[in-house]
Amino acid sequence: MTLSHRDALDSMVRLADETWIAKGLFGYAILGYDDITAVLRDKRWHSASSRVAEMRGITDPELLGDPDKPSILAAEGDVHTRLRRLVAKAFAPKSADRLRPFMREVVNGLVDPVAESGRADIVADVCEPYPIPIICELLGAPKEDWQLFSRWAEDSLRIFNATVLDELDIIKLARAELTEYSLQMISERRNDPRDDLLTDLIAAEEDGDKLDAEELVMMVNAVIIGGTDTTRNQLGCSVAVFAEHPDQWKLLADEPDLAPRAVEEALRHFGAIRGTGRFASEDIMYRDVLFPAGTFVFPSTSTGNRDQSRFPGAELFDIGKEPAASPHLALGSGIHYCLGAWLARAELQEALPILARRMPDIALAEGVRWKPPGTAIFGPDELPVTFTPTRAEVDTF
Repeated sequence: MTLSHRDALDSMVRLADETWIAKGLFGYAILGYDDITAVLRDKRWHSASSRVAEMRGITDPELLGDPDKPSILAAEGDVHTRLRRLVAKAFAPKSADRLRPFMREVVNGLVDPVAESGRADIVADVCEPYPIPIICELLGAPKEDWQLFSRWAEDSLRIFNATVLDELDIIKLARAELTEYSLQMISERRNDPRDDLLTDLIAAEEDGDKLDAEELVMMVNAVIIGGTDTTRNQLGCSVAVFAEHPDQWKLLADEPDLAPRAVEEALRHFGAIRGTGRFASEDIMYRDVLFPAGTFVFPSTSTGNRDQSRFPGAELFDIGKEPAASPHLALGSGIHYCLGAWLARAELQEALPILARRMPDIALAEGVRWKPPGTAIFGPDELPVTFTPTRAEVDTF
């Protein structure tokens, strides 16, 4: 983190020591661990993702979506329970584990072109290209279509940009093309099942209930939207933290079995998702405060992850320490806990030890540039680093 980002987080942490709630521009920040988890686990607080388009001033019904067929990222109540129940097995750890050899192949292929130079922009050379091949392999999309998926992911995520009203046609085109492609893939998998997520989703059934074609397309969209920018930015945030803690980088290179613990500590210490949004679906009384229906709150997972009552020595970054009894909040809590958590963990667990081993003595170089503070998924825009050169190990993928 640059000094300004560290100062901003430290300021929020100090505020959390004084109060559990603070008024913001659009609602109220919830700052302490216990209060954050209380909100996230209370089903009366609904995900604000269902209101993002509306809050951005979008009125086009194509982009607002069908309220009767919401994305799993925004669904609530019985609709959400049904969708999670049907897809849970498809997103189990074994689904992510079968991709680990491919993840290592992709990471090594990305490092090879820069290994001997001793210089890289971690964002452009590693973070940006890393997730798309994984998502495509997960879904069963062929290699020749990786660039298509990359464009669709980038254009679909424009809905979170401040410039969204100028980019509506681009977003709509990406969604239409992705929907057409997904429907074709679904048709192919029904006739030719394979060992991939899409086949698992098609096969998912409970008591005669199955996902229909529209819901399958929605799941493909959710995987792309939820699994690209988050991974890119979290990997960038993690490398930036390690670059400021060279002893921890060397420890990970020497002891790659620490990868699971290193990932959890990186997520806690500097998560790309620094908070989330909820709105009151009805009048809610909490801690003697009345939140009228429609009130927005923003649980600050970054301050929750620095709560000393839950994470003693929270300001320290140490991958060797015993994990805290309380789970970190970087992947959420409650019914909207990250559906792709095991995939995200696997991607980071495979990437970071390889980078630590193949980019020894890493240090931040001139020109580090971060996304604007209000960005929903935070991370570096440019992360130039230097390291001791190493030899290429495999052909690029």
